[in-house]
Amino acid sequence: MAMLTILLLSKLLSLFSKFAVATDTITQSEFLEDNTTLVSNNGTFELGFFTPGSSSSPNLYVGIWYKNIPIRTVVWVANRDNPIKDNSSKLSINTKGYLVLINQNNTVIWSTNTTTKASLVVAQLLDSGNLVLRDEKDTNPENYLWQSFDYPSDTFLPGMKLGWDLKKGLNRVLTAWKNWDDPSPGDFTLSILHTNNPEVVMWKGTTQYYGSGPWDGTVFSGSPSVSSDSNVNYAIVSNKDEFYITYSLIDKSLISRVVINQTKYVRQRLLWNIDSQMWRVSSELPTDFCDQYNTCGAFGICVIGQVPACKCLDGFKPKSPRNWTQMSWNQGCVHNQTWSCRKKGRDGFNKFNSVKAPDTRRSWVNASMTLDECKNKCWENCSCTAYANSDIKGGGSGCAIWFSDLLNIRLMPNAGQDLYIRLAVSETAQQNQDEKHSSKKKVVVIASTVSSVIAILLIFIFIYWSYKNKNKEIITGIEGKNNKSQQEDFELPLFDLASIAHATNNFSHDNKLGEGGFGPVYKGILPDGQEVAVKRLSRTSRQGLKEFKNEVMLCAELQHRNLVKVLGCCIQDDEKLLIYEYMANKSLDVFLFDSSQGKLLDWPKRFCIINGIARGLLYLHQDSRLRIIHRDLKASNVLLDNEMNPKISDFGLARMCGGDQIEGKTNRVVGTYGYMAPEYAFDGIFSIKSDVFSFGVLLLEIVSGKKNRLFYPNDYNNLIGHAWRLWKEGNPMQFIDTSLKDSYNLHEALRCIHIGLLCVQHHPNDRSNMASVVVSLSNENALPLPKNPSYLLNDIPTERESSSNTSFSVNDVTTSMLSGR
Repeated sequence: MAMLTILLLSKLLSLFSKFAVATDTITQSEFLEDNTTLVSNNGTFELGFFTPGSSSSPNLYVGIWYKNIPIRTVVWVANRDNPIKDNSSKLSINTKGYLVLINQNNTVIWSTNTTTKASLVVAQLLDSGNLVLRDEKDTNPENYLWQSFDYPSDTFLPGMKLGWDLKKGLNRVLTAWKNWDDPSPGDFTLSILHTNNPEVVMWKGTTQYYGSGPWDGTVFSGSPSVSSDSNVNYAIVSNKDEFYITYSLIDKSLISRVVINQTKYVRQRLLWNIDSQMWRVSSELPTDFCDQYNTCGAFGICVIGQVPACKCLDGFKPKSPRNWTQMSWNQGCVHNQTWSCRKKGRDGFNKFNSVKAPDTRRSWVNASMTLDECKNKCWENCSCTAYANSDIKGGGSGCAIWFSDLLNIRLMPNAGQDLYIRLAVSETAQQNQDEKHSSKKKVVVIASTVSSVIAILLIFIFIYWSYKNKNKEIITGIEGKNNKSQQEDFELPLFDLASIAHATNNFSHDNKLGEGGFGPVYKGILPDGQEVAVKRLSRTSRQGLKEFKNEVMLCAELQHRNLVKVLGCCIQDDEKLLIYEYMANKSLDVFLFDSSQGKLLDWPKRFCIINGIARGLLYLHQDSRLRIIHRDLKASNVLLDNEMNPKISDFGLARMCGGDQIEGKTNRVVGTYGYMAPEYAFDGIFSIKSDVFSFGVLLLEIVSGKKNRLFYPNDYNNLIGHAWRLWKEGNPMQFIDTSLKDSYNLHEALRCIHIGLLCVQHHPNDRSNMASVVVSLSNENALPLPKNPSYLLNDIPTERESSSNTSFSVNDVTTSMLSGR
């Protein structure tokens, strides 16, 4: 008996000794448990059990991460859909040759699905980060029984393949984590289109979010800066068995990965910086507003830096001019003139330079054709709308032709490719005529822009004067950024002072719409008849030059149907002006808090306004090229157009965040009492979640028709407390504005109250984000129960609002207050 015990102990010691030193392999007689790991042969990657992010939950997952990077960076997760609830689980190879994860009850949590049999199976973690199952005696990669690279998570590593194994019917797709603490599959995915004109696409659920443009032989036409990265070699492989994209690193000492991030809805390439011991973002997609899929609709082209960003291609006009003027471009454009297929004198092509080629799902490629043959092929097919070289190397070769509507086009200065689009011959003839007289046109353009040049010179003089007087706020324009002696160009169109003075009848009192923290606002009519609103910086304004420059910079970058459109600016003499689209129905507070006007806002209009504000705020937080924290969202800063559609305005106090930054801190707390989140009011900490708090207050105001800070029933100091009391007592219906009577949808109204309470939670982490708010407003998914919300703020002095009936006034006075602790 003693001898048997000794033999058993020696066996156990032998087994444990294998895991006492780093090993990269599990055999069928071994297993991996919570306190053991596999390490790849060169020590780069490690596989084991982990708890994600900063989560305090007991959930465990099996994953692969970088071994020698202090910030645990997980690149693959096995049991994404099925976390382990105890630490007694084991990873082993069963008798069928499957790699299985079982819990203490021997229930299978996760398993591979191999089809090829082998007598002796081992699992090995390779130096590439690939976990493979193979025959113990066979190291040929072509003969792997199973590999983790075929089932990626959110990370694309060098040597991986994204795309199709046609023999197995396997499509390798990246799927984002739901959030940093939850590796379960989110709704954000990246894949490669299976066409003979390859293109990388990203999806939000079932909606396409991004398209790279086709591979043009050297780069993806819509992302040249990414695919031409000097440290990366991309390859597209297409044959009868496989269709995929892969990449390798030229400098093997670099540590780089591609990840899709659902928090920001971006694809990022990250590079490990040894000196700073941090991951650095080296590229990001989408890069800007025009990178979002099909922004400008069929036959529209997106031009970044232009206001508006969308225009119809030459030879086309808006399908819905009314929608187009309201910056709703999804219906796209149609031909100016009808063309007759295959009739000389009626049917031709127009050349467009430096564009991102259209969506490739409506295309066909022949790599052996010349460009002339391609033109003839397109001309003979009445469904063909455009053609181009499929490969632009060496002057161009091959043929790509497109059918039906052309989608997802953008201008790519100094990049992209030439695209030939079908038009009526009269349109192409006009272009040729224009080219013949280009020199004359240049003279006319130069003459017509003299005033603009003068205005620009005045701006430079103004900036120089500011710098000379050490006014660094003018140079940077945004609080919190490093003060540098660099000049930042205004990207908005410039108006001269004389034209604005004429438009507003020399800033007549009769044209005055109102006055806010910035200064007075005037209605104006431009020479072409367009109505505008002109914000004029007052010399006594509580907001100053910094806020003016801040708003100019941000408004030049932001384009969304639920944000007020800024048409331009003027800096001349002592005047500083912002010119906006005119909003005929003024601001939301004019209707919402007036007993007679409030009746004009029935429930369908209010619900539409709520959804519009939510979408606008989501764009600021997540979908714009910048990450914007508004810091002053309130009813008076929501303007209403002719059809009562909401538009968020006033970005003078907004903050721009870079990279993954989602919060900041300031010693100068600015904003409006009643809408400030507690962490911002007391500690100066602002974030996207402080904007969510303001949205929650505004949502409750819209449902109730009452102001937050002027409502004191039942010993509660504001509207939030009143809403919470009724919610707890089971009487939330009493919270709904009585003027709505029978017009409201009870289910929608109660759901809005529920969402509002989730947005005004005391702790920022307990609040919803705007992505979940937008989803919650549009579906019937169960919502978490709100906790006691933050309706305190008793010790902040209350400043009564100044009443106003204007579209740009500050209803609740925007105030600078306290010093952040």
